[in-house]
Amino acid sequence: MTQDSGRVFATITRGLHRESPPMRLFEKAKKYGVWNPSDIDLSQDRVDWLHLSDAERDVVLRLTSLFQGGEEAVTLDLLPLIMTVAREGRLEEEMYLTTFLWEEAKHTDFFRRFLDEVVVNPGDLSRYRTPNYGQVFDTALPTALNRLITDSSPEAQVIAAVTYNMIVEGVLAETGYHAYYSMLARNGIMPGTVQGITLLKQDESRHIAYGLYLISRLMAAHPDLWNVAETTMNTLLIPALGVVTEIFALYDPVPFGLSVDEFAAYATTQFQKRYGRLAAARGSSLEEINRVTQTAIDQDDA
Repeated sequence: MTQDSGRVFATITRGLHRESPPMRLFEKAKKYGVWNPSDIDLSQDRVDWLHLSDAERDVVLRLTSLFQGGEEAVTLDLLPLIMTVAREGRLEEEMYLTTFLWEEAKHTDFFRRFLDEVVVNPGDLSRYRTPNYGQVFDTALPTALNRLITDSSPEAQVIAAVTYNMIVEGVLAETGYHAYYSMLARNGIMPGTVQGITLLKQDESRHIAYGLYLISRLMAAHPDLWNVAETTMNTLLIPALGVVTEIFALYDPVPFGLSVDEFAAYATTQFQKRYGRLAAARGSSLEEINRVTQTAIDQDDA
């Protein structure tokens, strides 16, 4: 009589692949990602806010509202990707993604604290939404991620990761954080917000690293998916850059000495760098992708 062995658990059969990129990201998340938005002192930020001009307040509020909506959107939309990875039995990736969701929730919490305690009674900020913003966050992001609920094919996963990690995080969030940090740190104001943005940027760097790894891993197994990745990137880059330029288009001059050209160039440069890395992943072995990803993770101290 054969005894039923039941479910196969990775940790009591093969163990954990601790040198894999997801586990290295998990280690970094445990080291750098354990921070509490509620511990950040925003008292000076409130004082600084009250001394800003109307135009300066408006551009800060515009950026904050776009971040607040974006962070809530990714918090809501991430679960299907975690479920997909879990169904495939990729324990190390699922372990890292638990920190991913937690961090997005913390970012949502942080920006709402800013609105409640620094701005105070900001009202409905929907007026700052634009068609390009809606195209990304109302349509592309939820469509790509929710598709995974019924279609977890490699193609669907690539579209989801490109939309989320390459565009939403790699273009919009990263450029926005750069602008946010620049306008506050360069002017020596709102130290609590600067501290929060610094921590947020560290979290996002890990998220983007995982997204690049996921897309590369899928293309190593399915080289034809490069066409899917490239089409998705090119399609969404236009509205994403539109969001970046729209932020500053209504101001003349742009408050805080910001330059739309600086941030549009930053967004394009970051995108092209990652585009090149994904293009190089075509035809690569999983071992080579792991090596490249691990090197990138080790060189980033976040």
